Amino acid sequence: MKVLSIKEPFASLIKERIKTVETRSWKTKYRGEIYIHASLKKINIKDERIKKLLELLPNKDMQYGHIICKCNLIDCIYMDEDYVNNIKKNKQEYLCGHYEVGRYGWVLELIEVLKEPIPAKGHLGIWNYDINQER
Repeated sequence: MKVLSIKEPFASLIKERIKTVETRSWKTKYRGEIYIHASLKKINIKDERIKKLLELLPNKDMQYGHIICKCNLIDCIYMDEDYVNNIKKNKQEYLCGHYEVGRYGWVLELIEVLKEPIPAKGHLGIWNYDINQER
């Protein structure tokens, strides 16, 4: 399965369907099912932006080091001025990402929470996880 590691609280925001666009500095041609992995890096709860993001989450229990949900990556959009200005109208989505001309918005849909989070070591980029190999 294809997996993308994302720092918390951003991974949990996707899991809770609060965030539907993952912002990246690089584009991808991949489209299809992708699992979201909450990376091991701990959040800075003193950061004002992180505090605002945590207010959006009903359950602040971060599942660091686990694959927590799956979704479909349906598009990768280059952020031009129009795109950034348009996304600013959705204050919640704008707060949940890093929107800047020259970056990319990875559009996610059909987000499904996994019944059992899968412990896994994260990796950079889109990586492959073989559930049979790990268990």
